[in-house]
Amino acid sequence: MREARRGLAETLSHIDSLLGDGRSREDVLDVGRLSLDSGVPREVVETLLEGGEPPAEDITDRIVRRFGHLRETRLRPDGSRHSYEEIAAAFGASRASLSNLLNSRRRTAGRGAEQRPGRSGGPLASTQAGIETFYFGQPNGWLSAEPETALDDALQPVLRGLEEQAADPMARLRHAHGLRRLAARAPQLAEEEIQLVTDWIDTILERRRAQDARGAQGAQGAQGADGEQGAQGQGVRRPGGQRAQDQGAPTPGADAPPRDVR
Repeated sequence: MREARRGLAETLSHIDSLLGDGRSREDVLDVGRLSLDSGVPREVVETLLEGGEPPAEDITDRIVRRFGHLRETRLRPDGSRHSYEEIAAAFGASRASLSNLLNSRRRTAGRGAEQRPGRSGGPLASTQAGIETFYFGQPNGWLSAEPETALDDALQPVLRGLEEQAADPMARLRHAHGLRRLAARAPQLAEEEIQLVTDWIDTILERRRAQDARGAQGAQGAQGADGEQGAQGQGVRRPGGQRAQDQGAPTPGADAPPRDVR
């Protein structure tokens, strides 16, 4: 369990390190898709992404629930569910073996306590493997995997995609800057030239952000100075009854920050 949590935490940390450009996890992680791929309920996926712990779940309950999840989400081309007979026949089992899995809780006579079959029991293990193979080759252990492990596996395609973007300067043009038209012409450029263009855009954007920040600070300072000088000039009138500005009061636009002329 501890190793599963550590693995998930490392994957999420790696994803965070590859986001950059003001993006957040919400921009790249689809909770609904992760739930579909992992078989982990949506609310549990959200809990795990926030660093929380999943609720306790009996392993047999988990297997049965995920089997139901597969039947509900991996449908026939006509939109109907695969039958138990069809699934069982695909790996040489009987419908009864699936029924035994789905009805695997047995009460001990005279005690009333529930007993669960072991994870590695022969018929149950082979039935799990057959179900996983039938449903588009789900990896071995998918039905019984801990939530952290299942979610970690579902996150790997997202992580690979981010790694490819980070290594591909043309992907940075498309995804980070949205310059699809320029990126479409990129095959005409050598890889080092694409990298040069991308870095140049990064530099310009960073310079523009810094200039905007300085301009905002300058505007705030100018407004404060205008307020003080305007208060000092109140009550001064020219001959003829017209109100005049004090000497030294700024003329309109005098204190505005210089425009960026390039």
